[in-house]
Amino acid sequence: MLTATGIGSGLDIESLVTQLVAAERAPTDSRLTRQESRLTAELSAFGAFKGALAGFQNSLADLTNLAKFGQYTATSSNSEQVGVSAGSKATAGSYELAVSQLARAHSLASGSFAATTDAVGTGTLTFRFGTTDYTPADPGPQSYNGFTVNAGRGVATIAIDAGNNTLAGVRDAINEADIGVKAAIVNDGSGYRLLLSSAQTGAANSLEITVDDTGDGNHVDAAGLSALAFNSGAANMGQTVAAQDALFSINGLGISSAENQARNAIDGVTITLKELTGTAPVTLTIAENRDSVKTAISNLIAGYNSFNQTMNSLTAYNAETRSASPLQGDFSARSIASQLRQTLSNAVAGFNGPFSSLSEIGITTESNGNLKLDSVRLDKILVENFDQIAGLFAQVGFPGDSSISYVSASDKTAVGSYLVNVSQLASKGQLLGAVAAFPLDIDADNDNFSIKVNGVDSASISLTQGNYANGDALAAEIQSRINGDSALAAAGIAVSVVFNGDHLEITSSQYGSASTVEITSVDTATTAELGLATGVGTTGLDVAGTIGGATATGRGQLLTGGVGSGSEGLQLLIEGALTGSRGHVEFSRGIAFQLNELISGYLEPDGVLASRTDGIQGRVEDISDKREVLDRRIEALEIRYRAKFNALDTLLSQLSTTSDFLTQQLAALPKAGSLLGNK
Repeated sequence: MLTATGIGSGLDIESLVTQLVAAERAPTDSRLTRQESRLTAELSAFGAFKGALAGFQNSLADLTNLAKFGQYTATSSNSEQVGVSAGSKATAGSYELAVSQLARAHSLASGSFAATTDAVGTGTLTFRFGTTDYTPADPGPQSYNGFTVNAGRGVATIAIDAGNNTLAGVRDAINEADIGVKAAIVNDGSGYRLLLSSAQTGAANSLEITVDDTGDGNHVDAAGLSALAFNSGAANMGQTVAAQDALFSINGLGISSAENQARNAIDGVTITLKELTGTAPVTLTIAENRDSVKTAISNLIAGYNSFNQTMNSLTAYNAETRSASPLQGDFSARSIASQLRQTLSNAVAGFNGPFSSLSEIGITTESNGNLKLDSVRLDKILVENFDQIAGLFAQVGFPGDSSISYVSASDKTAVGSYLVNVSQLASKGQLLGAVAAFPLDIDADNDNFSIKVNGVDSASISLTQGNYANGDALAAEIQSRINGDSALAAAGIAVSVVFNGDHLEITSSQYGSASTVEITSVDTATTAELGLATGVGTTGLDVAGTIGGATATGRGQLLTGGVGSGSEGLQLLIEGALTGSRGHVEFSRGIAFQLNELISGYLEPDGVLASRTDGIQGRVEDISDKREVLDRRIEALEIRYRAKFNALDTLLSQLSTTSDFLTQQLAALPKAGSLLGNK
């Protein structure tokens, strides 16, 4: 049904209702719009505030990282011949280095094959690493004089069967085994040859290859898989490159290295040998990396100043325009800025270094709240106290004992000075054998045993049969075989084996109560001849002691402050051979660390800023709800207005009709003059 308003009366009811409704809506709508605009501006301002805080926090990253401090720069006068880098344990100095020989990796080549698909043979290839005494055909005469196993390298065995017994299959099997041997096939014009190279350089990393040839049963002839043998019994592969160590000198002191990258020949310095230096030595210069620390400090200043400028713009009041910025007078913003300024100006508690505040190293505050750096003052501090400046910025512990290292701390660790007392040093699990006499033959009666180290069982371990002239040679063989066991290697477990006087000693590389060594099976003559019997050795010990007078928890060499004590969570690596008092550890939380923790708290999902923005967002949503209520009220009001005006329209229409009728009736009445005339 269509309703037309104002037809009867002629009133513009539509216009009247629209204007009255708009007049009724306007005050509330304007108020809600102003509130919404103000709240939206606050939300946007808090977003900018949080962004500025996050930017400031990012500028602190380097100063909260201990690795950033105590760094050294290293330069080489001829980087094409010798490269150099330095770590945190380096010391400043200058060194003359001369290279007379570069390290090389052992390389062997097989005989020629017509195709890569040619069958080689089946059986097993066993690789050992060590020092080879070998004279090749050139200059000759060819002679394999002996092999000394490298106890630090594990033994590896690769099975070759009908599925991988081609030349290409053997190559792939060796590479896939990832045992420290690289295999390739090379066509030298006469055919295809298998080229095997040790993945590591150095004289003690040459290859010995023994073969169990299941194809023809002959393990040393040049037919079948034994064509790949290279040992004292059968040198069927040809040596193409002899393994050798690098030879160089530092300030005239001769040094050898298995690698062309010599680590810690100079403490904390890594040297990369690239070329022979001839008669002109290369100069290596190690210096404190002060620029790195200064840059990190400059980043803090720039990060804070950027935050401060944003903060000032968001909280400013313009007296001329009488307008306030969105966060002017906001308690949360003022409180956060105040706490940050307070932290920047506070002295660092617990740090007993030569300075404890930013002002002491040349960082001051300007009138606008920005930080300013006195570069001359900071440069002087970095020259005089390079190793101590970390305490002003990072969370760090400074042990008084050089054999104790600070590892970490928790949020429950209290700032302070803690006396460290060690009542028990950590030790490794160890098994001692009985007396063994040499020379000793390893044969089928004593060449197999099984071992469990740190709770992990090995497979059956087979020793290389032969005559061992002394205990050191057998110890090296046993260590190499144990460390080559796949189960132990997969668990990251290793042992060291030594012959001490008259007996073998097998020691786990791990410290602590989880460190154990157990012989689980032996051959019939192993106990009598090697002195190794089934049984459990001595279990390792965890370090024990107190930190700050409170009993600490030991795990291996790590000593951790006890729960409920001031040192709770303080973790120290205890080395050295002394028990008893080991001096104090000064633990402090530097300014950058404190700032980072503060800002993290502010920016957390349930932090103060999230709470404020959630509250503002809730109020914005309330305004939306109020608009809906207003819309419903105005809609109802419009209906009432229309009803009233329509009723008025009807009444006026009726009155108009009555008026017209009366007018007509009155017009029809005789006039007064005409009535008198009739008389």
